[in-house]
Amino acid sequence: MRIAIIGTGNVGAAIARGLCGKGHEVVLGARDPGGVQALATETGARVALPADAAKQAEIVVLALPWGAAEEAVKGLGDMAGQIVVDCMNPIGRTAAGIGLTLGHTTSGGEIVQGWLPRAHVVKTLNQVGAEIMADTARLPNRPVMFMAGNGDVARAKVGQMLTDLGFEALDAGDITKARLLEPFGM
Repeated sequence: MRIAIIGTGNVGAAIARGLCGKGHEVVLGARDPGGVQALATETGARVALPADAAKQAEIVVLALPWGAAEEAVKGLGDMAGQIVVDCMNPIGRTAAGIGLTLGHTTSGGEIVQGWLPRAHVVKTLNQVGAEIMADTARLPNRPVMFMAGNGDVARAKVGQMLTDLGFEALDAGDITKARLLEPFGM
């Protein structure tokens, strides 16, 4: 599959490393393409500006800090019909300290779906840290990764990507189930 990873921090880099050698065409979407050449060389990925990376992808992975997500997502252009993986958690400062800023009545996944109303958003890869995403082979058992989204075809393709990353993909249901998956990130 052609997979664009938008964001090249810890999570985006881990996903690129996890997909390396699995037969996918990976494009790293970065605002500063020159700044990610070492990661591209290491993983065999191409580098492009985020909107260009997303245009040709079968799956677009959003690996961004929540605070930067809305502007970055809106900058990708029309994503109608595309599969978008939201692996972000809406984490920020709350009255109790660092925690989820959304929950119970909505989720980050549902908000991303609202920003991209014609895309097929699947919430997943938000439940473990980057170190596990990059290399599940060292674990004694294949770890479970839940996913939630509205499209059956989208969930099936994302499930295949999760399997290639070394996870056992489990379907949690529609995008509203992201309300249940995002607390796992804490």
